[in-house]
Amino acid sequence: MPRKSKGEHEPVVARLEVAGKRFEVLVNPDLAFEYKQGREVNLEEMVISDAIYTDLRRGLRASPELLRKIFGTDDVVKIAAEIVKRGDLQLTAEQRRRLLENKKRQIINYIARNAIDPKTKLPIPPARIEAAMEQARVGVDLYKSVEEQVPMIVKAISRIIPIKIARALLRIIVPPQYSGRVAGVLSKLGEVKHMDWRTDGSLVAEIEIPAGIQQEVIDRLSKITKGNIDVKVVSVV
Repeated sequence: MPRKSKGEHEPVVARLEVAGKRFEVLVNPDLAFEYKQGREVNLEEMVISDAIYTDLRRGLRASPELLRKIFGTDDVVKIAAEIVKRGDLQLTAEQRRRLLENKKRQIINYIARNAIDPKTKLPIPPARIEAAMEQARVGVDLYKSVEEQVPMIVKAISRIIPIKIARALLRIIVPPQYSGRVAGVLSKLGEVKHMDWRTDGSLVAEIEIPAGIQQEVIDRLSKITKGNIDVKVVSVV
């Protein structure tokens, strides 16, 4: 019998038809969805079934011989991963609604981090982006990646609010007592374009970041240096 899901959400059936045969397996909807999107997940936790079925509702299991013939293995987890990747997820209406809402949140957060108002050069609050999406009646595709959908969505909401995907170049000067710590985090904050150590141990660097997180990065650097840092926005393009 299928195992109980370790997650908080009801499991779903993943189904794949190969060579005229139907194969089904019970999976965690969230992990299966993530895996289908190409992300790494714990496959052992994704798979709820203890077997591969030809008809899960009737409890008809696929024989090991059939599995080896079709998939080259009778390993349930490996076959389940292939079924999820190549097949269909039988999501309920509530599961689909929840996953769509999660994807929408990811898109809004991505835009908020990477976009600015081209007139003011300031970040755009997520709530304003969401309102513009609703006003423009922008739909979210459950199975397309965030990066694939953002250009179309930004173009659509640009008719509602001024918005532009941009990168900001920051120039920072750090005194000697904090230069080592700052140097250690710069590559985690963005793309380091230039780094110059002065003879007194101070650091001058340039870093390119998503334009929407300028203040977040400046605040992070200020916290590390207790405010003893000079940060200038060189350009926003």
